[in-house]
Amino acid sequence: MKVLVTGANGFVGRSLCAELENIASGKRRDTLGLTPLTVMKYDVCSTWAELEAYAREADFCVHLAGVNRPKDAAEFETGNADLTKRLTALLRGAGGRCGLLLSSSTQAALQNPYGASKRAAEGFVREYSRECGAPAFVFRFPNLFGKWCRPNYNSVVATFCHNIANGLPIRVDDEGKLMTLAYIDDVVDEMIACIAGRRAASPEPRPFEVTHEATLGQIRDLLYSFRDGRRGLLLPDVSDPFTKKLYSTYLSYVPACEAGVPCETKRDERGGFTELIRTDAMGQVSVNTVRPGFTKGNHWHHTKTEKFIVVSGRGVIRQRRVGDASVCELPVCGDEMTSVDMLPGYTHSIENTGEDDLVFIIWANERFDPERPDTYYEPVLIKTEV
Repeated sequence: MKVLVTGANGFVGRSLCAELENIASGKRRDTLGLTPLTVMKYDVCSTWAELEAYAREADFCVHLAGVNRPKDAAEFETGNADLTKRLTALLRGAGGRCGLLLSSSTQAALQNPYGASKRAAEGFVREYSRECGAPAFVFRFPNLFGKWCRPNYNSVVATFCHNIANGLPIRVDDEGKLMTLAYIDDVVDEMIACIAGRRAASPEPRPFEVTHEATLGQIRDLLYSFRDGRRGLLLPDVSDPFTKKLYSTYLSYVPACEAGVPCETKRDERGGFTELIRTDAMGQVSVNTVRPGFTKGNHWHHTKTEKFIVVSGRGVIRQRRVGDASVCELPVCGDEMTSVDMLPGYTHSIENTGEDDLVFIIWANERFDPERPDTYYEPVLIKTEV
């Protein structure tokens, strides 16, 4: 299949072309039956002759090119309506077999120059589909967000992310304003499903299948929590789909030279302990080292549970139910990694039995609370008098 993308260098176009090229190159396993696939890109730097050539070859056209913030309102008509009219004329002249997807806007329902130009563009797509019988799709884009979106342009999320990640102020005039948002990966997936014939064609405006709603105040507060959380190794609740997508978007605006966050290591003669990740909902992750011949642990918990995963070195994990004498021993090593649960009500320890440092990852089901650590010293191995 040959796919023509107009506006290929814009926010949506760049993301769409990147995924289409992943399909074409075989990097994406699910090709949706689109291979062999050729992506033809048209943007502001391209020539009209190139567009004419692409239109003759294309099996499907995703028309993203347009104008949304011109210096002169008259550019709405030329950049949106007229361009779409000329494009459909090219496709009609090439036989009218090419499928067409138009990126419109929710503002097409409003009485303003931009909305009027988008409604007119939709009309040209309907006319093309009706006359030629070609499959057509019209999506009215809501507010979009995701990586690669230009800040300080027409995306409030991109502007907020960029400014907060770079220590710049943001302005919220109405924190209660409700936003309908679509995430770029969801948008791309939906468009590719249309290209692949996985969606019923219709030139009537349609919404995206996956959208989110949030107020400006909620978006602001989440983004500041992401900024502050990174400093304290705190991850947000990414089980919430919108939070997960917004967090990924925010991180894409963090300067690469500031991507690292120092982790504090506490050391003694036995080795070191470093907290790596903290969460409110899923506990925390740490890395622990034990020097040869030393043992760590010898304590038990009421409710706190932990998983020990040795990633380097050799050792033995011991557990004994509090009040009992029987000890369970489990040899562990980094060559054959095993996730071992530290059982509530069992005192436990880990001993380095090798010649090198023993390194193990710890997941705990709660963040450490120094006021209530739920940790009680008791040796695993009970000394018996002779």
